[in-house]
Amino acid sequence: MLKTSLIFFIVALAGLSVSAQNSNPEEIKRIIESQQYVFKAQVAYPLSGQSRQLTSDYDLSISQNTVTCYLPYFGRAYIAPTDITEGGLKFTSTNFEYKATKKNKGWEIVIRPRDARDVQQFTLTVYDNGNAHLDVNNIRRQSISYSGYIK
Repeated sequence: MLKTSLIFFIVALAGLSVSAQNSNPEEIKRIIESQQYVFKAQVAYPLSGQSRQLTSDYDLSISQNTVTCYLPYFGRAYIAPTDITEGGLKFTSTNFEYKATKKNKGWEIVIRPRDARDVQQFTLTVYDNGNAHLDVNNIRRQSISYSGYIK
């Protein structure tokens, strides 16, 4: 039983990364420079506690004039939200700074929303195969990271 579960987990994990690894460096460059892509989060890494597999569809959508964030949050809040529906990182920004820099094996994208209440900065590292890592710096909460892919 344990062996079957382990094989299923490995196959499922490989299936998750296939969509990201179908990309090549030229395609990733084109996507990043166009500012028309979506980061799909698969795992959340709270600053304290264990990582969490995400089973729902969470993402950060980037276009030339809008950033839309729909990500879960796990961690410590320094100031509790007054509305319980504000538990995750959910907002749309139309006033933000976007800077993409080519690195050794991918890209580093820094997004600073000016009209988001809690998020100071997103740092998105996109690798040449399409896999990505997102760091989120918050004002009212502990930082959190996510891994996933872009499409």
